[in-house]
Amino acid sequence: MSTRAARPAPRPPEGTPPPAELARQARAVLAGAARLARWADGAAGTLRAGPDGALPPDAVSRAAAALGLTPRKVRVDWDRARLAGLVELHDGIARPGWRLRAWDRDDTAVLRGWVALFDAWSLALPIPAGAGPTIVAEVVEAVPQLLSLLHLSAGPVRLPVLLDMLDQRVAELRTERCEVPSGHAPAADGAGATGTASDAAGASLAELLGWALDALLAVGALVPPDGAPEGSHEGGHHGPEARLTPLGNWSVWVKLEQICVAAQSPAGHIEQSAEAMLRGCARLTPGPARAEYRAWLAARSVGAAVEELLTVARGEDALLRGLAFEALRAVGAPAEPAVRAAADEPGLRPYALLWLVEHEGGDPESAPDVLTREESTWLWVDTAAAVADHGETQLLVRHLDSAVQGSVPRLLEEVRAVGHPRTVQVLVALAAAHPDPALAKAVRRAAFQVHTGGA
Repeated sequence: MSTRAARPAPRPPEGTPPPAELARQARAVLAGAARLARWADGAAGTLRAGPDGALPPDAVSRAAAALGLTPRKVRVDWDRARLAGLVELHDGIARPGWRLRAWDRDDTAVLRGWVALFDAWSLALPIPAGAGPTIVAEVVEAVPQLLSLLHLSAGPVRLPVLLDMLDQRVAELRTERCEVPSGHAPAADGAGATGTASDAAGASLAELLGWALDALLAVGALVPPDGAPEGSHEGGHHGPEARLTPLGNWSVWVKLEQICVAAQSPAGHIEQSAEAMLRGCARLTPGPARAEYRAWLAARSVGAAVEELLTVARGEDALLRGLAFEALRAVGAPAEPAVRAAADEPGLRPYALLWLVEHEGGDPESAPDVLTREESTWLWVDTAAAVADHGETQLLVRHLDSAVQGSVPRLLEEVRAVGHPRTVQVLVALAAAHPDPALAKAVRRAAFQVHTGGA
């Protein structure tokens, strides 16, 4: 059991616009990216990007002419479209991302697309000349603390205050790594191991702070100094103070809330592997289990968490396979590409197809309409294996009622043909649990036939 003290999640900032208004603002920031993505979609799978994902010069020229844009604007919008998931590259060929399909009808997809752009703010503008990778990485790591200050201030913060906080945070990062801050040679007696980090090799922290603020302004997270619409200052040019836009304020609040949720993991699973977390959740009712999934996910990057859950789903434990997809439901839209790819794996296909149907607003209970007869039978056996391993015998008997075949003889015939690796064990367990001697005998006979390869 975790010994962490629970902390209340932060409340939404006062005056935060409703989701529909936030989505409208996000669409405004990404309007150019969405327009370019639709133009690329019209290329019908013939638009090929360069090795670095950038549009080649001829494609830039064609897009500029078709859309009435400058080549620079085309390149900016292309980068935004890729970062926001409006465009995806498959073997170098540009294809519309799922968010583009949902752009006009799904506010959540739009907000997630903007958050993806916001998270990639450090790619929005070139780094200052002469700034080395180490100091840039330190500034990127320190920016969340600056954003938290802007969020908590609920108003403009002057640059000297932000620079002082950046200076302190970079110095802390270097102290944690036992490094000597740039510009401070160690004294002979070991003094000088701490101090200001303002002087960075090749670029000052003031220059790097300006770069960070310009990049955040470019992605629509900061209010432009002249009051122009959010996201319109693609080249930056911040003013003497910084203030978060409603989108930026909302996004920082969401991230702070996720941190608080992770800190409140009620069953203490957030530091465990996906397999250990899922095994712990197997003992919980659905509500507490979902709280654990969310806490575990909040403490990890989405990509790593999804891959770890799918790795568990590929294992031999059918119960964990089902729970892994329950946890993936807590991930939501960011898991869609990986789940869609998992649908090509026979052992995961039924779970993945049901996940996708539910994600797209369908009814997961209508399995016959979603899965083939063979896939439904495979899923029945897999679920029965989970019940046999972890449940009560009466649950296994009741599981018979969920079979799509409608009769036990037909079920046994199709179960024998489906080729699930746990078929024999499931049938043996069912025969041992069923109170009807005649039915139990038929099930045992089917188990023997599967085991021996007989007809």
